[in-house]
Amino acid sequence: MADPPLDYRAIDDTIHGRVRLATMAYLSSAECADFGELRARTGVSDGNLSVHLRKLEDAGYVSIEKRFEGKKPVTTACMTDAGREAWIAYLDRMKAMLFGEDGE
Repeated sequence: MADPPLDYRAIDDTIHGRVRLATMAYLSSAECADFGELRARTGVSDGNLSVHLRKLEDAGYVSIEKRFEGKKPVTTACMTDAGREAWIAYLDRMKAMLFGEDGE
């Protein structure tokens, strides 16, 4: 049996946090972004973004690559295939809650 349209328990809490939601929304179109770009787009501190990226990485929704360009460390986050699937499922769930089960 399908979840009732207003069943909030079906919402992915990993994505639903405000900073993680903003990060996933940005990565859904950018696919990959460096740490500075994500920080500027989300408007959060380095530490706050790091915590949220780690949670998304632990869930398998983003992959994190750390490297050096010259002597400067560069961190890049990319949405994974699992992250894209979770993002689409999240959007479908929200649409169902707002507009009914069929999304219309």
